[in-house]
Amino acid sequence: MPAAAEPIDWVQAWLSPGRWQRYLDHCGGDADQALELYEWNVSLSGAVMHDIAHIEVALRNVYDQTISSRWQGNRHWLFDGASPVNAPLLRSRGGRTLDLNARNRASISDATRRVRSSSPTPGQVITELPFGFWRHLTDAAHEKTLWIPILSWAFPHRADRRQIERKLTLINSVRNRASHHEQMFDVRRQAEVVRAEDAIIEVAEMLLPELATYIATTSTVSEVIRRNPA
Repeated sequence: MPAAAEPIDWVQAWLSPGRWQRYLDHCGGDADQALELYEWNVSLSGAVMHDIAHIEVALRNVYDQTISSRWQGNRHWLFDGASPVNAPLLRSRGGRTLDLNARNRASISDATRRVRSSSPTPGQVITELPFGFWRHLTDAAHEKTLWIPILSWAFPHRADRRQIERKLTLINSVRNRASHHEQMFDVRRQAEVVRAEDAIIEVAEMLLPELATYIATTSTVSEVIRRNPA
């Protein structure tokens, strides 16, 4: 077996010195254990993304169905400039007037470009929209224009918009960490993953109870966490 100092060189080139050092520090300088911890971290990220993928697909499809069934415009709500996700939503902050729907329009525009079609369908654009787009539809800014008249119908009666937004924000945060291969091995990050898993199940239970059961049955997150080599 090569000395610990030898493989560090190629691992540094692979992971970058800074990223690799965090794993080394956590493992007391033991390169073999640090590499094992990195593999575990990749496994946890993959397990989390598996469950988030399920809730993300459900969220966007249920939201689309709910908005489409109640939007009376001439075009699909994604493409209609008068829809509650596109129409100017002006708020005064710090002496400036901001359009809080500008981000939504930018997301839709970016997603449309990624489809690479002269006539993209709503379904094609929906698959290209980021998780953050759907999360923002449930925020406080859209409470009167979107949540109360439309999106609340996607959830059980009297569901608390603020609680749902907090759950989606947590899921989105963990999704971003996992997709960017950030370290998730410390106690705080693992606790965040566990809370996100709870949030995934809770949101799924509200949208599609059968999906909640399916995610709980197929998830490997708890199993991976138990195998933490550190």
